[in-house]
Order: sequence, then structure tokens, then C-alpha cells
Amino acid sequence: MTGPARLQGAVGALRERPLPAAGKGLGLLTAAGPVTTASLAARRLSLFGPELAMPLLVLKQDALAHNIGAMARYCAEAGVQLAPHGKTTMAPQIVARQIEAGAWGVTAATISQVQVFREFGVERVLLANELTEPAAAGWLAAELAADPGFDCYVYADSLDGVRLLAEGAQAGGTDGARPLPVLVELGQRGGRTGCRSAEQAEAVASAVTAAPGLRLAGVAGYEGSIGHDREPATMAAVTAFCRELRALAARLPPLPAGQDPYLVTAGGSLYFDTVVAELTAPAGPGPAPVVVLRSGAYVTHDHGIYARLTPAAQPGGTGPALVPALELWARVLSAPEPGLAIAGAGRRDAPFDQGFPVPLRIRRAGGQEGDAAGLRVTALDDQHAYLQLPAGGELHPGDLICLGISHPCTAFDKWQLIPVVDEDYRVTDVVRTFF
Repeated sequence: MTGPARLQGAVGALRERPLPAAGKGLGLLTAAGPVTTASLAARRLSLFGPELAMPLLVLKQDALAHNIGAMARYCAEAGVQLAPHGKTTMAPQIVARQIEAGAWGVTAATISQVQVFREFGVERVLLANELTEPAAAGWLAAELAADPGFDCYVYADSLDGVRLLAEGAQAGGTDGARPLPVLVELGQRGGRTGCRSAEQAEAVASAVTAAPGLRLAGVAGYEGSIGHDREPATMAAVTAFCRELRALAARLPPLPAGQDPYLVTAGGSLYFDTVVAELTAPAGPGPAPVVVLRSGAYVTHDHGIYARLTPAAQPGGTGPALVPALELWARVLSAPEPGLAIAGAGRRDAPFDQGFPVPLRIRRAGGQEGDAAGLRVTALDDQHAYLQLPAGGELHPGDLICLGISHPCTAFDKWQLIPVVDEDYRVTDVVRTFF
């Protein structure tokens, strides 16, 4: 079975697997007996019916489809490959749709994430992190040797890291049948991983070339840790870093005959326009590398940090026009004093590392809807959101509040099961996450 067919088959089997008993938000359904995603989708339940319990994070199917298609078209037109960061969702159903839309592969952050994607049949994984566990490197080398259709790239930023990778590859017992592809990571001073100078990176590249069981496959970096704004100084630093990364790729040793072109990869979800512009620019003689973008949060976008800073939202900005696909619905639990209401969703349900949830709409207990103008979340407890009401505003116990989120990467990990809804808020699918 080919990789795409295996992935689609695994996702199809997932739809027929019973949902966990007492699953968050779906416990009322599963209490009555086994429920599968396929059977639940066939019922087309209303999000607001009695079968579902709040709080509940939902995915809007049209917005999800729009974002996947928009980013695929953007990358195709720019001449770059896309390996969306799977850590954003850790949802094979979503990853399968991204690959079906043309993604080159999927990015992972840990060996455990690689194993999840491998289990579901993803053919190409980019492990965008240093792998310093020889046993894990040995497992990966053995997987590459056993399956010619599987590719996985790893990072190194030190001579010690290269040594550990080589030890693992050799321990895998594959005799170098398929060397482990290694990308040399360039970082920034004060940032996280990555070589702190081009000279150090070139030394690491030389060590990879000389190490048994390894293959130098290109260079990698991450510009997103430079800042979380679009001030001129931040954008200048992002541009400079991308140019340094592209120049490093041009200084790699000549490729051996028959080897695939080098990769150069970067790209979070804030500055991918600059990454694309700079990494595709000419940088000297020799064959151009394959540029791989690793953006992940685009797939659902948000109502917070990405809504403000995504390229298309800037004056004269370029890039795909993304739309928010995640909503968190919660019941009002209490209105204990004037100007304050408490909703039943908190830090266990919503991300808060890049800003509190944003009130979008109100749905009264009787079904009437209204906007949430003037409402603001001022604090979160584990299971409570403090809502500041505008003058004259009222919320009552039992009312529903629709919240937008900021930073989807820390939303998905809070939900094992996420209903997908159509424009009428009827459930058409249930996404399962594997964190």
C-alpha cells in the first residue's frame, strides 16, 4: 500500500474506532453506548442540542478547508514546499488533508511525534529539533532501512550532537544502508537551539559529512523566536537571519553525484512572507536548494496573535488571507455582581500564553444570538473565565458565550476530541488529537 493510501486508510479506520468513554464534551453521548466519528457525523447533531456538554472547542469545516487550500496555493505560486508543523494539531485527520492538498511532508518537534505520524503512514517527516537520544536515532535509522518510501530529516547544531546521531545510526544495525539525513541548524544568540555562527555551522556540516551513517541534507533555522511583533527592528532582524541562512546553504560542500538537492528550511506562522522572499532569492552559483516552509498555525489561524500579525493582515501585506477556524463555546455559570459574569471555560480549555480568549458572540438560553461588543475576558482560573461586561450589559446563567482563541498550538493539546461543524453548527466530523 502506498503512503497516501496508507494514511487515508488509517484515518478511515480512526473514524470507525469508538470514541473514548466520557470524552470531554461528548460524555453525554458516549454514556449511552459506543459512538464512532462516522456514526456521530451521520447524525449531524446540533452543537446546541442536549447531547453535547459545554465547554466545547469546535472546528469550523469551511474555514479549515479555506486555510488549507489558501496556504497550498501560496506555496505553489512562490515555488516553495510546505511541511506544516504537525505539533500544532497532532491530528492525523487534519494532517491527511494537508498532504492531500499538496504538502511535501509534515514537521514534528519530538521523536514521539514522529512515531505518531509514522504509525498513520506519513511518508516524509522533518524532525525540526535536535535528536540527542542514540536509541531514538537507531530506531529512525532502522525505519529508513526497512522502508524505502519513508524519509525523515533530523537536526544537529554541535559536534556532540553529530556524534550521538552517528552512534545511534550505527546501533540501528543498518550498516548505513540508508544514511540518516541531517540538517545543520543555524540559531540566534539568546535564542533556543542552533549554531551561533556560520563558522560553527560549517564545522558541524563537515562533521556530518565525515560521520558514518549520516548524510548532510541541508540547513535549517527558525526565525519566529526573534520577536512577536512587526516593528521595523524585528523585521530587519528576521530578514538578516534569513539571508544568513540562505548564504550558509550556498557554502555547503558540493553535492555528491546523484544526491537529492540540499534543503533550506525555516518558517513559523508570523514571518513566512519574509522567509519565502529571502530564501528563494539567488545566493551565488550552484544549484538552488529546495525551500521548505514549516508554518503550522495557519491551518486554523486565530482571533489573537496571528490575526494581528499574519502577513496578509499588514498594510500592503502579501500572503494567504486566512480565517479563524477554532471557537470555544462555554456556558455562563454565574452573574454574581454588576459588570461581571463567570463562564465555564478556563486554563484547562483555552490557550492563554499569547493572550486571553476573545468574546465573539452571545447565544441566549432561548436561542437568540447577539454580538459580544464590549465584553472582555480579564482573567482565567482552571475552569472559569471572568467576563467584564459593558455598562448596561447582562449575561445570565445558561447563556452561551462564543470565544475566539489566541495561539492554536496551545489549544489543541487541551482537547482529545474536537467536533467539526458546518455553517449551521451541525457536527460533521470529530477530530482526534494524539499528544
